[in-house]
Amino acid sequence: MGRTLPSITMEFMQEQEAFSRFRRALRRSDQLALDDLFTAARNHLAAAAYAANALPMETFLLAMLLEEHKEVMRLRTLVEGSALRTVRLQKPIEIKDPGGSDPHEDPGDSDPPEDPENSESGRV
Repeated sequence: MGRTLPSITMEFMQEQEAFSRFRRALRRSDQLALDDLFTAARNHLAAAAYAANALPMETFLLAMLLEEHKEVMRLRTLVEGSALRTVRLQKPIEIKDPGGSDPHEDPGDSDPPEDPENSESGRV
């Protein structure tokens, strides 16, 4: 008879077990990070079952990378959205003309020039 292949879940558990000594050698914070990566890979076991790879660990690493990339994209979107809100909230910078006039001033707001015929200084 033919040989039976282990399920992807069994392969995953074997790979995780193979890293147990490596995990114990890590700092506690790194152990937690590694656990998170294995959890991310476990969340994609159904898709990993369809990957016909000779090395299942490649599929698990790809699943870990996929989850990390999704987090990077989420954070990038969050930062870009935050940057846009910051730009909108900042007070606009007023640029003064070197000649002393305000470029934002409406020319119609200034007083009209005096007519020499109607001004008292213009009468003789």
